[in-house]
Amino acid sequence: MRENADTRTRIQEIALKLFVEQGYEATSLREIAEALGVTKAALYYHFKSKDEIVTSLVEDRVRSIEELITWARAQPRTDETRRELVRRYSEDLHRGQHREVMRFFERNQTALKHHPVMESNRDRMFEVLDFIVDPDDPPTVRLRNSMAMFALHAAWFAFKDDKISEEESRAAALEVALELLQR
Repeated sequence: MRENADTRTRIQEIALKLFVEQGYEATSLREIAEALGVTKAALYYHFKSKDEIVTSLVEDRVRSIEELITWARAQPRTDETRRELVRRYSEDLHRGQHREVMRFFERNQTALKHHPVMESNRDRMFEVLDFIVDPDDPPTVRLRNSMAMFALHAAWFAFKDDKISEEESRAAALEVALELLQR
């Protein structure tokens, strides 16, 4: 069982790397299999299509967001809960392959625009935003609080060529995000 999980993870990593470098549409299952050093048949054992690989990557991301939503639902709607939600989301973004998955989304927007799991990911993000934005808030507060979440992602793009560490980038993004939150 562990070997299958490791193989599946390795397929996801290689496919993600190729999707980011070459583009989703330009990457074939044959290329993924070759990069892994396996046959297409061996790859098919785990994933029947590129679509299944994308679905698995996004489902991992959605599952992580759903855990955050479950936590938030059990908390009181307070300023501290909002700040903690942003902190937890920041931590989650830096676990596993999330950064690479976000780069993949960004570089393949056209190809993935109508992919069903992308819609699921967007829906979960709107649920997260519901915990830090109240419909009765003035528009400026709603926008500022929403931007707090996007600031966590923006650091990857704003600092991509800078010589700052991942930890410095993460800390700067979290500081800005927490400063944006208002009530």
